[in-house]
Amino acid sequence: MLREFWRHGSNFALLLILAASLIAWVGGWVAFASGFFLVGALLFYLTEYSTHRFLFHAAPSRFGWLRYFQHRLHYDHHVEPSRLDLLFLPLWYVLPNLALTAGLLGLVLRNGGQVASLVLGAMFALLYYEWVHLIAHLPYVPKTAAGRWMKRYHLRHHFVNEQLWFGVSNPLMDVLYRTYRDRSGGARSTTARVLYPVAPAPK
Repeated sequence: MLREFWRHGSNFALLLILAASLIAWVGGWVAFASGFFLVGALLFYLTEYSTHRFLFHAAPSRFGWLRYFQHRLHYDHHVEPSRLDLLFLPLWYVLPNLALTAGLLGLVLRNGGQVASLVLGAMFALLYYEWVHLIAHLPYVPKTAAGRWMKRYHLRHHFVNEQLWFGVSNPLMDVLYRTYRDRSGGARSTTARVLYPVAPAPK
C-alpha cells in the first residue's frame, strides 16, 4: 500500500517539500509556529468538504478543455473508483493551489514562519486525506473500528448517493451541511457512478 501511495498523484512531491521544510527548520532558516500548523490542518479539513461538493461535483463546463480537467479531477474517479491513477489529486492541481494559498496568506500575515506553518499543516492534512481515500478504495479491511467506519462512510458516497457523504477524512461538515445520513439513510441514486450522464465528453 505504501508503494502505491507514494507513486501516484502529488504525494511524493509533498513528502519532498515536507522533508525540505524539516531541514530548513532544523537549520534555523525558518521559525515554524505549532499553533499555526494546527490551524492549517484544520483549515484543510474545513475546505475538504466544500472543494469536493462545490468544485469537484460542479456541473460540466461548456468549454471542452475545462471538462477534461473536471473528468480527471473527479468525474472519472466515480466511473472507476478503484483506479489508483484517478484516485489521488494530480500534481498540476495541488502545487498551484498551495502556491496560491501561500501567496494570499503572505499578503495577510506578512510573516514567513506563520505562512509556512499554515501551509505545512494543510499539507500534512492533505496527505492524511489521501491515505484515508486510498484505504477506502483498496480491497483492504482496516484494523480499527474507526477505520472501518470511515471506509464505509466514503464508499456510500460512491455506491449509494453522490449527493451525500462528501467528507472523505472526517464527517464534520456533512453533519453541519446536513448531507450526512446513517447507514440506513439516503435514497439510492442512479447517477452515483456517472455524475452527469447527458454531459458531452471532454475534447
